[in-house]
Amino acid sequence: MVLALVLLLVSGLIAAPLLSHMGTGLVTGEVYETRTAELYAADAGVEDAVWKIQNKDGYLPCSPGSPAKNYTITDVNGRTVEVTIASVFAVNNITFIYQVLSTATGDGSGTQVEAYIEGVNKYGDYGDLLGQVITSQGEIELAPGTNVTPSEGDHSPVEYYSDDWPEPWELEDFYYDQVEDEEPYAFDIMDLAGVDMEEGPLYRDGELDIVNSSNTPATLTLTGTFYITGDTRIGSTQKDFTLDLNGQTLFVSSNTSGNKKALEIGDRCTVVGPGTIIAVGDIYFAPKGDVGSDEEPVFVLSVTGESLIQPQGDFYGSVGGSVVVDLQPNTSICYPEGDGWYDDLNFLIGVKKLVYSIDSWEVSQQ
Repeated sequence: MVLALVLLLVSGLIAAPLLSHMGTGLVTGEVYETRTAELYAADAGVEDAVWKIQNKDGYLPCSPGSPAKNYTITDVNGRTVEVTIASVFAVNNITFIYQVLSTATGDGSGTQVEAYIEGVNKYGDYGDLLGQVITSQGEIELAPGTNVTPSEGDHSPVEYYSDDWPEPWELEDFYYDQVEDEEPYAFDIMDLAGVDMEEGPLYRDGELDIVNSSNTPATLTLTGTFYITGDTRIGSTQKDFTLDLNGQTLFVSSNTSGNKKALEIGDRCTVVGPGTIIAVGDIYFAPKGDVGSDEEPVFVLSVTGESLIQPQGDFYGSVGGSVVVDLQPNTSICYPEGDGWYDDLNFLIGVKKLVYSIDSWEVSQQ
């Protein structure tokens, strides 16, 4: 009986505070839920503004000082969201800063998120680089017996090219985006063994030799970008085969130069266009027969090194080299007819890419 009375007394003492605490908790929880819903709604407004900026969906202020863009999103978590986008900073068409104010209101309260969005040009547009039959940031060396068309006037060779030139990291980023989901190629030799093959996209982290060990001619057709990080040799040994670029790109990110080349294409390989062949370092390009055609030209570029060009037939397309472009004896290189021949090449042509990130994000509540 005594114990029961004690329990009743204790229960009576704690019941009132406990019930009060539970009531406060219910009220606080409701307020917290309301504020959380408002915060998520305001954040959704920021995300919507970022999407509109990225996609230039009619809500992109042109420059700092131009009128801000305002719009309303209805019924986000039962709230109305007012969004304002203003351009506050721009430098040389490379870096852009936008202010986004997103305010969610409802039930007599409101939550505002102020965010600053930074956009940076990830890589540039280098279409002008293909406007000449030969382009070099350094010298162009023409051995006796070479034939370059045109040799003068429009599309003729240009030495000490002073316009924009791609950086290795830009090309590495651009082409890696095209192969990043691929399982890395596990072998350092790709042997056609007399069998026609279709390959691509392909990512090889290391050196790679592409050969044909059989007397039976074969064709390797690219069906996507080939991205190779190490020195690459194609058709330098063994038997003849054809490399059909098929409108794709062979990109070698190795920066090897000197006696050893980043990319070597030898006389056991015939190159069929259209397509793009790029190495960061030196290129030795001496395939069998004609390279490409007037209708299906090829672009060859050494980004930081030299391009040593010595095909056994005529070359149709454009050649670039940072240090020097060296045409060996009896080489003939012809610029394709028509100004738009390179528009569809898988290269940094008309593809400036802005990458956006949220620099700061601050919340205020009414």
